[in-house]
Amino acid sequence: MKFNKTIAVLIVVLILGGLAGIKALQIGTLVKSGKSFVPPPETISSAVAHEEIWGETIPAVASIIAAQGITLTPEVPGTVSEIAFESGAVVAAGDLLVKFDTSQEEAQLRALEAQAALWRLNAQRARQLRQDGAVAQSAVDEAEATLKTGEANADVIRTVIAKKTIRAPFAGRTGIRTVNLGEYVDKAKPIVSLQAFGTLFAEFSLPQQELARLKTGLPVRLTTDAYPEKEFLGTLTTINPDLDATMRSVRLQATFANTEQLLRPGMFGRVELLLPESHPVLAVPGTAILSAPYGDSVYVIENSTNAPGRLVVRQQFVRVGRGKGDYVSVTGGLKPGDRVVAAGVFKLRNGMGVVINDALTPKSEEKPKPADS
Repeated sequence: MKFNKTIAVLIVVLILGGLAGIKALQIGTLVKSGKSFVPPPETISSAVAHEEIWGETIPAVASIIAAQGITLTPEVPGTVSEIAFESGAVVAAGDLLVKFDTSQEEAQLRALEAQAALWRLNAQRARQLRQDGAVAQSAVDEAEATLKTGEANADVIRTVIAKKTIRAPFAGRTGIRTVNLGEYVDKAKPIVSLQAFGTLFAEFSLPQQELARLKTGLPVRLTTDAYPEKEFLGTLTTINPDLDATMRSVRLQATFANTEQLLRPGMFGRVELLLPESHPVLAVPGTAILSAPYGDSVYVIENSTNAPGRLVVRQQFVRVGRGKGDYVSVTGGLKPGDRVVAAGVFKLRNGMGVVINDALTPKSEEKPKPADS
């Protein structure tokens, strides 16, 4: 009985040992195959770092304002008796826009004009009587003072009537009116916006270190999100004489002819001051740059030293300069002729094998024109 138990234990030990040996053999085979495993190459697109001559520019963010633009408000309160324009209409300088009820003022003016006519006759009689020696000079002075007072009172009423007749101070386009016929309008309440679109300004700021390179007459290029495919060319016309003491920046104003009336006051825009200097740069597509907190880098494509004919990538840290369209300039870390990964950089790691396929990647442009969405 004891002999049978010993045999059973030996059999179990042999079975477990065999299973352990088989498993160890399997693990060793997997480790060996893992060491020799080469992952399949990633498909990427490439670009060659090349030299170009770029004009020197200074970029900034600008706000578009009208050369002439106001919101019309009345100087005196009144009731709207006439609206002579439509919202969004083009008006000429001096065109009637809104008229308030002036019936009371017109009646007062007629009364004052009648009194002034009488005082004018009295002054003429007094002057005649003075020539005849019939009255003293004081009577003439009193009559003329009464006449001037009456005429001044009439002028006050005429001024009130004129202030209740609101006209366009310059030619432009009206906005949406905010008053209605018969409405009582208080003093300084907005009536309508009036903007002249023929000439517009772009206002922007630059840091004080750029001040030495600035001068009026420099060309300025403007782009907006409203017209992404169009560039507007203007001229730097004003450099503010004082700097912002908080931001240490200088305010600038560029003037743009708006003949097509595409630009509107209040628009956001991007401007570039075009300086006369040009410099050679080493350009690569912006998609080739991998930005990280520890620095910018690119993946350089090279031939593998271990497997002839196989391409691998090497991560190379670079210094990035300014951009132009889809390209950026590299000021350090690359040399002309280096082939870099232009698309697909986020799926790569140092030493990984790659296969180049440039057919499916859009071509980079210095002046990109995105398709309509």
